[in-house]
Amino acid sequence: MCLRWILALGLAPVIPVSASPNIAVILADDLGYGDVGAYNPESRIPTPNLDRLADEGILLTDSHAPDGVCTPTRYGLLTGRYAWRTRLKRGVLTGSDPPLIEPGRLTLASMLKGRGYRTAMVGKWHLGRRWPLINEAGEQTARNVDWSKRVLDGPLQHGFTYSFGLAKPAWAFLENGSVLAAPTLRFDLTHVPAYLIGPNNNRGMKSPGFEFERMLPRFTEEAAGFISESASAGKPWFLYFTPLAPHRPVVPNKDFLDDSAAGLYGDFVSEVDWAVGEILAAVGRAGATANTLVIVTSDNGPENDAYRRLLEYRHASMGSLRGVKRDLWEGGHRVPFLARWPGRIPAGEVQDEVLCLTDLMATIAAIVGIELPADAAEDSYDLSDALLGRPIHSPIREATVHHGARGGFGIRQGDWVLIDQPTGDDNRGAGAEPDWFRKERLVRAHGQDVELFNLKSDPAQTTNLAADQPDRVRAMKGLLERYRRSGRSAPAR
Repeated sequence: MCLRWILALGLAPVIPVSASPNIAVILADDLGYGDVGAYNPESRIPTPNLDRLADEGILLTDSHAPDGVCTPTRYGLLTGRYAWRTRLKRGVLTGSDPPLIEPGRLTLASMLKGRGYRTAMVGKWHLGRRWPLINEAGEQTARNVDWSKRVLDGPLQHGFTYSFGLAKPAWAFLENGSVLAAPTLRFDLTHVPAYLIGPNNNRGMKSPGFEFERMLPRFTEEAAGFISESASAGKPWFLYFTPLAPHRPVVPNKDFLDDSAAGLYGDFVSEVDWAVGEILAAVGRAGATANTLVIVTSDNGPENDAYRRLLEYRHASMGSLRGVKRDLWEGGHRVPFLARWPGRIPAGEVQDEVLCLTDLMATIAAIVGIELPADAAEDSYDLSDALLGRPIHSPIREATVHHGARGGFGIRQGDWVLIDQPTGDDNRGAGAEPDWFRKERLVRAHGQDVELFNLKSDPAQTTNLAADQPDRVRAMKGLLERYRRSGRSAPAR
């Protein structure tokens, strides 16, 4: 049967490819489910490159970050293990915190490095670093780090052969563990609205010449350069590209101002879309399109200023979902997930299988032909059938654990999701779900100590069914507790 007829029938063609495909994982920061046009036709932000990926590959409708905030999601993606199994039980790391990835733990990067891949981390790490200190008894602050020396523990110690990012706890570019220029200048941006700059980014130390607006273009340049160099070296490569965008500080470059109808945030998302296009172009220039798996997703839902944006611009970064970053509701952790691999992933495919970003470890291992050891990727399922558009006759995941910024838990099983606390709102206070939003979305009040929703009949999570389904609540609580006690949720290897 000729390829044209295979494609016309919607079948996945079997085309010989290398056993070691190039892999690019692009992890946007705080990109909402409703920001991307392919997910939300009413989005007021142009995303032509992301939409192109949907047209040329697969769009997953039910993909989830393992947490409502970024550090635990990054840990989960790179290790295939839920971060709440570590010392980090809530929130994120700070610049003074030691590394979260344990010494000797297998990561996606070290797994592929062992198969002969060149591996690069470009962008935001946020998994802790250990620096040489001036005063060893003091804290790891910008003034106590010995910037003349290399990082003692960072991406290079966890499987990456190249890294380019930020020298936290300060604002400076860092390449392979060394700062390009020491952060010697103080800055103060407390005059900038917090919803644009963020409460933790408004003051501190930076290197001379460092500007926030330069981060995304510079990260994109370095990522594209790694692809080019890898092609010249003739080796397979893995790129973990993690731009600090559209996370705060919201700093679109002037070429993108007024690109969207959703304010500065929308313009910044437009610049993220440009960066994705640059990566795709670099893959094309390297002659590697046919043998490169490109994945684009996000670390959690949109920041809570999404409510402000919905009022001001009628742009719903959470789409039709309920919740934002930090929350246990769907909008806090259901994220865009697009993938392209010509000849292996059918073009224009839409897949509703539940995927957690912890699954990338086992999925990529299966694609590359690596057998994972028993003590690695404890919460990672092989979703390669779903990713490659193969028929699936029953759910691959038994269940998926959700985790909020305050340390609360939820669990998804089939069409049902249980939130093991009275509300899925983990923002609370000034960032909490506003009354007008609940009224607009027709959310029904309740007095239960847990929330249970059927996502098939109620994807917006408006009606708590816990009182009507006590047996289901007990069973799902029991499964959640078993996962928490057993040390793994994926089948034993």
